[in-house]
Amino acid sequence: MKAAASGALRPPIRSYVLRAGRITRAQRRALDELLPRFGLPFSSAALDLDGIFGRHAQRVLEIGFGDGATLVELAAQSPQVDFIGVEVHPPGVGHCLLGIESRGLANVRVVVHDAVEVLQAMIAPAAFDEVLLQFPDPWPKKRHHKRRIVQPAFAALVTSRLKPGGLFRLATDWEPYAEWMIEVLGAEPGLANTAGDGRFIERPERGLTRFENRGRRLGHRVFDLEYRRTGAGS
Repeated sequence: MKAAASGALRPPIRSYVLRAGRITRAQRRALDELLPRFGLPFSSAALDLDGIFGRHAQRVLEIGFGDGATLVELAAQSPQVDFIGVEVHPPGVGHCLLGIESRGLANVRVVVHDAVEVLQAMIAPAAFDEVLLQFPDPWPKKRHHKRRIVQPAFAALVTSRLKPGGLFRLATDWEPYAEWMIEVLGAEPGLANTAGDGRFIERPERGLTRFENRGRRLGHRVFDLEYRRTGAGS
């Protein structure tokens, strides 16, 4: 399997398709009332994370948080850590906001925008201790592989936003995509596979996401990957 050749990021090629999904009354209320409190509008300026959270702390970014269940649970379990979640689908954002409200969390903010553009414009170099990408759309058809979010330029971008020693954690239940990830991330000079070249890690402790549950019902194996940023970088 051949991953896409290295090159410049091309934002118009999206890794997602926005579909009209059903939004519950509660999710709509969350978007109207809670997004102004917990949301960060897209901006061309890098975020002042210390100012946003009112402290200096470990920071975790989740790309494509789905319904936010994992993001909310992680934030509840680790109040000493600050979390930023990026998602584009309104029902999932609404569900996540409701979770933030019900758990009384002060250490989570969300951005409703394309993750690549958020990383490019809003995230300063070496800003995060961890970046999470769990069960992204595998785009299984060959003609759609260009839509996969894991591409060489994306790997370089994520690496630049990690602190030295920071971790990029990924999960997928689609084996060809797992192999693609291994190839792409293995070619990024700023990342080292913590399990060894071409290998996957044991499943870390985490809640079961809706996508992981669906994969398990279909009999799919789940593949977890973990890469550490090496070197000082910029």
